[in-house]
This record gives sequence, C-alpha cells and structure tokens, in this order.
Amino acid sequence: MAAEGTAPADQSPDRWWVLAVVCVAVFMLLLDITIVNVALPDIGRSLDANFTDLQWVIDAYALSLAALLLTAGTLADLLGRRLVFTAGLVLFTLASILCASAGTPTLLNLARGLQGIGGAAMFATSLALIAQVFHGAERGTAFGIWGATTGAAVAIGPLVGGLVVEHIGWEAIFLINVPIGVGAVWVTLRRVTESRDPGARGVDWAGLVTFSAALFLLVFALVRGNAEGWGSALIESFLVGAGVLLVLFVLVERHQDRPMLDLSLFRRPPFVGVSLAAFALSASMFSVFLYLTLYLQNALGYGPLETGLRFLPITVLSFVVAPVAGKLSARVPPQALIGGGLLLVGVGLLLMRGLDAASGWTALLAGFIVGGAGIGMTNPPLASTAVGIVEPQRSGMASGINNTFRQVGIATGTAGLGALFQHLLEVRVTDAFPGGVRLPVEAYANGDPSPFARVPGGREAYLGAFTGALNGVLLTAACVALAGSVLSLLLIRRPAPAAVTMAEGPRAAESAAAGGR
Repeated sequence: MAAEGTAPADQSPDRWWVLAVVCVAVFMLLLDITIVNVALPDIGRSLDANFTDLQWVIDAYALSLAALLLTAGTLADLLGRRLVFTAGLVLFTLASILCASAGTPTLLNLARGLQGIGGAAMFATSLALIAQVFHGAERGTAFGIWGATTGAAVAIGPLVGGLVVEHIGWEAIFLINVPIGVGAVWVTLRRVTESRDPGARGVDWAGLVTFSAALFLLVFALVRGNAEGWGSALIESFLVGAGVLLVLFVLVERHQDRPMLDLSLFRRPPFVGVSLAAFALSASMFSVFLYLTLYLQNALGYGPLETGLRFLPITVLSFVVAPVAGKLSARVPPQALIGGGLLLVGVGLLLMRGLDAASGWTALLAGFIVGGAGIGMTNPPLASTAVGIVEPQRSGMASGINNTFRQVGIATGTAGLGALFQHLLEVRVTDAFPGGVRLPVEAYANGDPSPFARVPGGREAYLGAFTGALNGVLLTAACVALAGSVLSLLLIRRPAPAAVTMAEGPRAAESAAAGGR
C-alpha cells in the first residue's frame, strides 16, 4: 500500500493529461447547458421561436443525452473507452457547427439532439477514464477536480454566454466549441490509453429502443400537454405508451445476460440513493434555470451579459464549494454531503420564492447563494459514490447510469415544470384580465409583457401573474430537492466503496465493491 499522500506505483504517468482532457470535454458539454440558457431569449427573437421551441432547445439536448448514456457506457466497455470518448468529441464538435448555422427552431433542435449524442459518449466515459488511471488518495483529488469542473461550467457559462451573445451573437456560443473540441481530440489520441471490459458483449438494442422511445413520449407529452389538452387522445396515448414502454424496458433488462442497465445494482441502497439524488438535483435546481433566465431578461429587462452577472452568486459558490466537498468525501460519509447538499438546494429554491410584480433581481440573491453552495456540495460525492460502488470493470455502466439519471432529471424536470408553469400562468393571466385573453399561453409564457402593454395596468398585471406562476415552479422544484435529500439520508446508510478507494487503493476498493454485491 502506498504511503498516504503518495501515488501507487502502478498509476499511469499520463493520468493528469487524462484528467485534463476529460475535464475539458465535460466542461464543454455542460457549458452548452448553462451558456445556452442565457442565449435563449435572443434565440427566440432571432428564430421567431415560441416558448415550446425554447423548451426543446434544452430538452432535445438532455433527451438524447439521457437516452444514449447507458448505451454509450456499454459501447465504451465493449469497444474501448478512448474510442467512444473520441467519437463523442468529434460528433459534438460537428453538431456545434450545425447549431450555429441553423435558421429555424426545428433545425436548431435537431442539431442539439446530435450534440446530445456526442455528449452522451463523452459523459458516459468521463468518470470511467478517471477511475482507471487514478488510485489511492489521488482519486479523491481527481474526483474533486472533476466536481470543480462541473461547478466551473455552471459558474462561467452564464457570464461567457452573456458576453458572447451581447457582443457577437448567439451563434458564437456554439462555435466556441470547435477549437476546444479539436484540441481535446488531439490530446486524447496522444495521451489517453485504451481500456475496455474483457467480459463485455453486444449492444442491448431492445433496451435502447424501449428506453429511448419511452423517454421521448414522456417528454413530448409534458411539453405539449397544455397546448394539446391533457385529456386529448394524443397526450393520453403518449403517456400510456411511455408507461408501457418503461415496463417493457424493465422486463427486457431482467432477461438480458449483460443489460445496458444492470437492475441488480439497484439492490444496493447506496446506488439507489445516489441515482435518485442525481435525478433530484437536475430536476430541481438545473431545471429552473430556463424560467429564471426568462424572468431576468424578458420580465426585468436585463441584457444577456447583465443576466450572466446576476447568476454569478449561485455559480461561483458551486465552483468554490465543489473541490472542498471532493476532499471531504474521503472522510465524511457520503450521505451527509449528498443529503446536506440537496437540503441546501431545496432551501435555496424556497428562498427565491415570494416574487411579485415589484420585485427586483436581489429578491433571488439569498436563494442563489444557498443553492449554489448546495450544488457544489452535492456533485463530487455523487460522482465518486456512483463509480466506487461497482467493480472497476463495470465503471463505464455505473458512470452511464448516474449521468442518465442526471439528464433524465433535466429533460423531465424542464418539461414537467414547464407544463406546470404554463398552466399556472394561464390561470393567473385569465384572472388578471377579466375581459379574456385570446392569445395562446405560448405567446406570452416567455416573460415578455409587451402583448399586454397596451392595456392600462397590463404590464404590472402580467408581471404579477408571471411571478406568481414562477413562485409555484420554485416551490415544486424545492419539494423535489428536499425529497432527494431525505431519500439520500435514508438509502446511503453505509460507507460507500468510493471512500475506501480514495483512502486504501484499488485492491481494497475492488474487495469492498465485491462485498456489496
């Protein structure tokens, strides 16, 4: 066993290059979530996109990420993690060019879907590539840096997005991925060694089709439910179809020798806990960014750069706290960090509530600070626990499952909160304007009060309705985060093998993982 603070002799000499290129790739794919949020109002005006179109800019990316992460993890174990990671980088870079050249919302969303496919290949292999070259105490440091990178993407994204959109144009937020992607491919081919699971088999096509189709039907129904009518044949059939396909997916996976989602992992309470925590974090805090951005830019009238600056309290705190949490995860029980972090996220969302027509952006400040600390506190132990609880040969699948729950949280959270928001807004606008509103809710759900400006007192009445609906969304998101906190504390009750990995090296970690089976 290596002395504390020193690296085991069998660690790769290129391990820091591996960490660097993985962090760059993760930074890039996460940046395209946060940076796009700030650009959405400009994209809407440039492409004449309505509220539903803007939801799909987020959901098309998250949906393809979520649908393909499990398959990407399986392919990485089968074909090679470096190969799949590199292919993802190439596709993501090319899709970014297509996003920048899109002339309609439909073309943009299709390109965002391609970005998500490339992102899935990178995201599913990111933690596995780190885990294969870092052991002992250095693994905790590596995961802490990875967590700090996710925080940095959140921290820098709104500010960079504001600068780029305001001074160049929204297309540039995608074009900046091109040089980053090219450089990352070059480093990967030179410094990252190939690895795979010797026991891996073919792709689980039946699982891929049933899971992807179920998720698409669910998200589509949530996004279009208000417009089509929740009792319409289309929406009801999509919801029923999603449920049937999810049941088929579970049945398919139970009868596979090597399924893309190993259901036996969910017999381990810590794995269930971190999966639900990943979903809760994304379905709560990250899913409300779209609505907060529309509020700051369209309702309060701030430009993209001004909006990015106002997001700094939440983003900088997540960046600062993440490496501290990464270090602590070697000594503090993971349930304390994960559950405590989600508790802070929930409290932060509750602190953002209470908005009205006269509120300024500072009404969000306390919630931004507390929620940002919660994000930074949650991310690193989520990553280390998810990978550390399985044997090293299955780390690709473990990484894929955890990240799938993250992206399913964003996709369903954005769609579900959007459906709630549109419903609450329509009710409040109808109440605020007794004469009736003939415009469909999609025409004014983006926070722009101009459709009502000609009516005496119309602007204030609309803003009152908008902030009231936003308060309802924030309350719902807070409940999701707090539920995730409670479930984390209940399920992650024993020390995670990841903590053993950081302190005692790869052999002890493998034994701990085997003992948990």
